[in-house]
Amino acid sequence: MPATHTPGDAPRTGPAPAPDQAHRKALDRLLSLQEPSGCWEGEMVWNTMILSQYVIVCRLVGRDLPEPTRAAMTRHYRGTAAPEGGWGLHPEAGPSLYCTTLAHIALRLLGNHREDPLCARSAAWLRARPGGVQAVPTWGKLWLAFTGLHDYRAVNPLPPELFLLPRRLPIHPDRLYCHTRTIYQAMAYLYGIRFSGDLGHPLTKELRDDLLFGEQQPVAQRPFRTQRHLLGTDAVVPPGRGLRAAFDALALYERRPPRRTRARALARCLERVTHEQDITRNLGISPVSSLLNVLVLYASGAHPAAVDRALTALDHWRWADPERGIRYAGARSQTWDTAFAVEALLAHRPTRPGTQEATILRACAYLREAQVTEDVPRPEVTARAPAAGGWCFSDSGHRWPVSDCTAEAATALLQARALLPDAPVPVPVPDEQRLQQATAFLLHRQNRDGGFGSYEPRRGSRLLEAANPSEMFSHCMIEDSYTECTGSALAALAELGRWEGQAHREAVTRAIRQGARFLLRTQRRDGSWRAAWGVNRIYGTLFAVRGLRAAGAPPGHPRLARAAHWLQSVQRADGGWGEHHRGCTEDRYVEHPESQPVMTAWALLALLPITDPGTKCVHRGIDWLCEHQAADGSWHQEAVTGVFFGTAMLDYRHYAEYFPLWALGGYLTALGQAG
Repeated sequence: MPATHTPGDAPRTGPAPAPDQAHRKALDRLLSLQEPSGCWEGEMVWNTMILSQYVIVCRLVGRDLPEPTRAAMTRHYRGTAAPEGGWGLHPEAGPSLYCTTLAHIALRLLGNHREDPLCARSAAWLRARPGGVQAVPTWGKLWLAFTGLHDYRAVNPLPPELFLLPRRLPIHPDRLYCHTRTIYQAMAYLYGIRFSGDLGHPLTKELRDDLLFGEQQPVAQRPFRTQRHLLGTDAVVPPGRGLRAAFDALALYERRPPRRTRARALARCLERVTHEQDITRNLGISPVSSLLNVLVLYASGAHPAAVDRALTALDHWRWADPERGIRYAGARSQTWDTAFAVEALLAHRPTRPGTQEATILRACAYLREAQVTEDVPRPEVTARAPAAGGWCFSDSGHRWPVSDCTAEAATALLQARALLPDAPVPVPVPDEQRLQQATAFLLHRQNRDGGFGSYEPRRGSRLLEAANPSEMFSHCMIEDSYTECTGSALAALAELGRWEGQAHREAVTRAIRQGARFLLRTQRRDGSWRAAWGVNRIYGTLFAVRGLRAAGAPPGHPRLARAAHWLQSVQRADGGWGEHHRGCTEDRYVEHPESQPVMTAWALLALLPITDPGTKCVHRGIDWLCEHQAADGSWHQEAVTGVFFGTAMLDYRHYAEYFPLWALGGYLTALGQAG
């Protein structure tokens, strides 16, 4: 049960340290955060959605939460409530109708009375929204239906029969992004059986009264079609006219679906859910889908022990500490954080072999063992891509490896072997067969346009984005080619090509060439690149520069010069860089009101390989990092740095631990200073 490491506890006094001193303090800080297993992991902060759903699922399947757990969960809600009285979709957002609706229900299930100020304020905020709770996006309407608080006729249809379509059709669910299809295969089952749990009396009546569902209106007179289309401020991607027409047609079908067809469709969805649970050891690809899977198992009549095992497995995603209580992360980040930490440590040659080298060796041992070495059984059930050779975002437990995690892990391991030839013991690197698996894994994720997907290559047309039923998220229907995945993959393939031997040499050379063309083709006119997983243009530009340099582009390449000019143009007056998450939804660069250490480090890491380290721009950025370092070697990052699904912003807690260190190390190395 990891705790949160809070940066900036010791403010700096006195003059700013020199770059080598700041590097040494940041180095000591990072070394102190290594876990006993050899990894690093910082909490990936999102919102209260998963915690709320966990509490709801526990009630629906009959698991009682002990009082200390309920108190710690309530503490987290109290610490994350917005001043207006609700909970947001991410740490910098105002209240969200979706998150606040789920949180209000969860708080009542945790034993908090309706008169409690936290519950009273959230109920008042919900009642004041245009349309009230009935304007919650479709995911929220579904969860309300699961709890028996909402009528399924007021939910946009999600028929399980979609999973019976021939797989060759361009609209088959297996063409969707893997997170999306695993969520919808469970939702489709629950929708198809009209699962409705019982929260208990009198709580159900009180919740209906608190949230103004309008239950006093006779069922025959309720405008269900209007309620299905009613959307509030959470609906950043409202369904278009075509999708609304499709929902209306499916609603007619749902009045009397053929029994045998419905039974076959439900069996297909149930098989997919149980397969996902089996091959991921009940972890699921994420807690978002695995919570739904628990409900599917319960609703399908699975043995209570199986339901209990699936629910207990969700503790894997739990975080807890005395200050912020109990919550659930959307993902664990052991491999991701460890690979970057190793690369940051290697940016400047170790000066204390007994400490720094030993730390790197332990981390490399962790990464070597985290590689997925076998494919999942019966991958055709859920259309799984080959998994062998890859690394997951977390550990290898759920066996959903990702291209950029694989790339960064392989890069960290191979760089460690190259830079630490005199280590007291050999750097623990996978053998040649496993390096070949890693190479094949990365090559499989390359799309026809030369870019790289994340979990899989792209399977569906981008037109499928118009069929997005979530309403809260964008760019969530298909895999695509991503700047960051492409940049990471090119850097790793260049390393693998030097170490792995002849098995994939021609394919690697071709992949690097095609990947570089993709990056050159997708550069924006201003010189930047758009990112899909980080905020936003600075992050994308960093990975594009890494990829192009790994592909052999010289520092003076015109496109790299354009990138350097753009980075220099968005440097803030104080010498740092800061980017606002609003640019992710507006598809442009939006400056943050304050410079941020992580964005400053990203900009410097992009500039150092393509400009002289003595330039005024780089010097001012390094000075900013030194001036804003705390006495304990940390930096305080105020702005969210991560994003997924276009609108879901994340706070990666360890980004401020290793990216500034990496930038300082790269700067010192570029200047030729000894470690």
